[in-house]
Amino acid sequence: MTTGWRQRTGPIGVLTGAGISTDSGIPDFRGPRGVWTKDPIAELLSTYQNYVADPELRQQAWLARRDNPAWQAEPNDAHRALARLARARTVGIITQNIDRLHQRAGSPQESVVEIHGNMFDVVCIECDYTTTMAGALERVAAGEADPSCPGCGGILKAATIMFGQQMDAETVWAAREIALSSDIFLAIGSSLQVEPAASMCALAVEAGADLIVVNAEPTPYDPWATEVVRDPIGTAVPQLVDEILAG
Repeated sequence: MTTGWRQRTGPIGVLTGAGISTDSGIPDFRGPRGVWTKDPIAELLSTYQNYVADPELRQQAWLARRDNPAWQAEPNDAHRALARLARARTVGIITQNIDRLHQRAGSPQESVVEIHGNMFDVVCIECDYTTTMAGALERVAAGEADPSCPGCGGILKAATIMFGQQMDAETVWAAREIALSSDIFLAIGSSLQVEPAASMCALAVEAGADLIVVNAEPTPYDPWATEVVRDPIGTAVPQLVDEILAG
């Protein structure tokens, strides 16, 4: 095990995937008990072209949003450890998650880049209309199975980035800035199979960072890593934070 990276004093970049939130009761996607592993239809709900083309699929999507376990989730020890790290060091978090548990744990909003958007807002795909997810779900509860935009009649969706949907350029740029400026780059709970999020690991390493991968299963970026940690995220991340702060 290489320990020297723990003594680096520059900015710290963090990329988090679904695995960091499983201890909060939110299942991941590709793991043995993942959402897509158990229910292949669920992956269709995350594909933009299918969503736009199929009203029945949109109706299922609204029910899935209503029943998302993230509504009841609370930050866990890993989220809280990263918030503690942010109080002592310069930390930028790139999260693939839409649950906002980093912010609820105490990580500053301005330090978190939600590269795949969030589940709390709703947007129209045709115009600039936005609303809250709570407001849209009230319409679903009132009998609108697939609520449309009140402004233009267009299709509404969560403010998340679906497969096949164009990424927000400013958000990707902000994520790249975190990766390129990092001395240490922690990739936590991500399969590192979805781009461009996963490529932030390569950007960080090429810019001189030490990459630390914390994930139960192998990832494509393990060969790039200074250290790979397979321990449970809920215990591994607090321990790594303690070690970084101890220098």
